Amino acid sequence: MIDPRPVAHVIGLVIVALGGAMLFPMILDLSAGDPNWAAFLKAGMICLVAGGATALATANSLAGGLTLQQIFLLTVLTWVAACFFGALPLVLGAPGLDWTEAIFEATSGLTTTGATMIVGLDDLPLGANLWRGMLHWLGGLGIVIVAMLFLPVMKVGGMQFFRSEGFDTLGKILPRALDISSALVQIYVVLTLACAATYAALGMSGFDAVVHALSTVSTGGFSTSDQSFGKFVGPLEYAAVVFMLAGSLPFIRFIQLWQGEWVPMWKDRQVRAYLRWNAYAVAAIVVYEMGSNDFAFWAVLREASFNVVSVFSGTGFTSTDLSLWGPFPFAILFITGLIGGCTSSTGCSVKVFRYLILFEAVKLQLRRLYEPNAVNALRYDGRAVGDDVLNAVISFFTLFMLTFGLLAVALGLAGLEFKTAVTAAWTAIANVGPAFGPEVHPTGALLAFPDAAKWIMILGMLIGRLELMAVYVILMPRFWRT
Repeated sequence: MIDPRPVAHVIGLVIVALGGAMLFPMILDLSAGDPNWAAFLKAGMICLVAGGATALATANSLAGGLTLQQIFLLTVLTWVAACFFGALPLVLGAPGLDWTEAIFEATSGLTTTGATMIVGLDDLPLGANLWRGMLHWLGGLGIVIVAMLFLPVMKVGGMQFFRSEGFDTLGKILPRALDISSALVQIYVVLTLACAATYAALGMSGFDAVVHALSTVSTGGFSTSDQSFGKFVGPLEYAAVVFMLAGSLPFIRFIQLWQGEWVPMWKDRQVRAYLRWNAYAVAAIVVYEMGSNDFAFWAVLREASFNVVSVFSGTGFTSTDLSLWGPFPFAILFITGLIGGCTSSTGCSVKVFRYLILFEAVKLQLRRLYEPNAVNALRYDGRAVGDDVLNAVISFFTLFMLTFGLLAVALGLAGLEFKTAVTAAWTAIANVGPAFGPEVHPTGALLAFPDAAKWIMILGMLIGRLELMAVYVILMPRFWRT
């Protein structure tokens, strides 16, 4: 029988921290004279009371550490609880969403998906828009910590390959999990401040710069405007490209950069492949657009670079209506969304690492056909890849595509048109952000979706963000008997 007390204790502390974070939007609204500050005060008090009572009731339960089953349970339930409590300010105050819409918005924020239920972002109280950006930022930081410390231990989707990455690779520099988490927070804060400063220097207001920095570094996609990044065309798009790419690179490499080690970032095969594939996608769309339309090259390059990197990284900002680009560019965007960023980053979807492992496995099998007597081992970045890693990667691919298909069918049965159902399933499972179809509002909001479709997407966003296996494993009866 699994002891739930250590899990409840940590979740209680997370809820307390979430309530404490609500002080920032509360103070912002209070200083602006907006009565919406009271919503954050009420929501924060609920979080402090509920989380504090849970943590106190389970005090000292962590003395013996966490079992593997408890780690799985903690990973899933932390996100579920955070999505529920993170939705409170959106129900108690502006924009006055109902529970389904608010939980959708909070889930989209914490999973860094970026799909929204809100129309009229430009008129939303400052605190509400700041809170949406903070949900992204907190969710992005949380998933990096989970990816570096928990998923390798849980052996989710081949992540056991990186089990020693944060410890052995860094040697004596960062020998403990607490040190790694501390370094991650420092890097994350520095990147966010650099992004906000860059945006402000290039013309954004201070508030817009902060909120968009929170969304950019976390590869989230929430904006303060219904136009998304279409309100900030020009040099700001290039700045966003740099920081979206940074957010979707392995944060373990940034820690090494912080320690003065530049070589690991450059030699990381995953990093090189990710940057190269982004460049290929941008080049393909630029060539297509220049051959099909009479557009200025630099304008096409800027627009293609921004939107490709936004979708590839899973950020979800848009600067134009992507559905008008034509079938070929749209197909490229769709494929890039199913690839995603690097492991141990705020990026989402399948991840570049798994594609590289799959490609190497295919090449190895082909080589064995014409060299049946040769001894060839599967290797990645100079390291041998065990059968357990390969099997986990293949299982992840299979389950990812199966879940994507099931979500699309379920959304269709919930009443969505075919294109809407497919792109909504895509944006949910890959945590990309935009969806396309007649039910989608011109601003990109999904407010018109049936409630059933919203809940299906909430489930899809959580499953996708937690790397599928972490969710599915706790649904197995045997999990609860061990």
